[in-house]
Amino acid sequence: MTDLPIERHDIKGRDGLPIAVHVVGADTTETRDLVLIHGYFSNAFTNWIRYGHAAKLVEAGFRLILPDLRGHGESAKPHDAAAYPPDALTDDNLALIEQMGLTDYDLGGYSLGARTTVRMLARGATPRRVILSGMGLRGLTQTLDNGGYYTNVLTNLGSFERGTSEWMTEAFLKTTKGDPVALLHILKTFVDTDEATIAGFAQPTAVICGADDDSNGNARELADILPDSRYFEIPGNHMNAVTRKELGQAMVDFLTA
Repeated sequence: MTDLPIERHDIKGRDGLPIAVHVVGADTTETRDLVLIHGYFSNAFTNWIRYGHAAKLVEAGFRLILPDLRGHGESAKPHDAAAYPPDALTDDNLALIEQMGLTDYDLGGYSLGARTTVRMLARGATPRRVILSGMGLRGLTQTLDNGGYYTNVLTNLGSFERGTSEWMTEAFLKTTKGDPVALLHILKTFVDTDEATIAGFAQPTAVICGADDDSNGNARELADILPDSRYFEIPGNHMNAVTRKELGQAMVDFLTA
C-alpha cells in the first residue's frame, strides 16, 4: 500500500544540512510515535512504505517518523567528504529526536538503520522499545566488514556480470536513484559499538532477520547478547527480506504484545 497520507518535514542535521523526514499517521492521544530508519542505498519510502509495513503499523496505532538519511532519498547529498564525519548519521537522528520534541517513542531500523539505532542508544537515546532488523552482532562491532564490497560496487558501476550479487546491488541503487559519490562517503560515517555497550541496552528489543541473511553477521548472536530481546526469523535474505509482509507483521507483533 503506497497511498498513505504522508507529511514532509525538514530538520537540520548536525551541521545544518537539511534532512527530510516523512511522517505517516495521525498525531493523536491514541497513537504512539515510532521512528524507523532505512538501510544503506535505500530511503524511507522504499524501506517502509512501498511494501506495506507502514500501513500495517499505522493500522496498529502508530505515527511513523521516517527520516531519509543524509546522502539518501530526499535529504541533502553533498559530495564534500567533510560532510560525512564519523557518527554523522547518529548526530542527524539525535537532532531529529530533539527537534521533533519526541520524549516517549519507539525506535528501530533495517540494516544501516539498525546500526544507526544502536549508535543512538550508545550516545544516550532513550526510546521505550527498540527494533533491530537485518542486523547481526558482527555488523555492529565490525561495521566496515562489508565496506570493501560496497566500495567495489560504487567505484566499478556498469562492470558487473548480470545476476551476480554486485550486479543486483547496483540494480537496487538504480531503483532508489542513489548518488554513488554521497553513498561512498557514507562508509566513512560508520562507528563500531563494542559488545559490552550493546549488552548494556536495557530496552525490550526485537531482533528481526531473514532466514538466509548473514550479511551483517549472526542475528541470533545479537539477540543473545541483549538482556531483554525477542528473536523473529522471517523469510528471505538481506536484499529481499525487507520486501516481505512478515517484516511488518513481526514489528506489529512485538510492539503490540
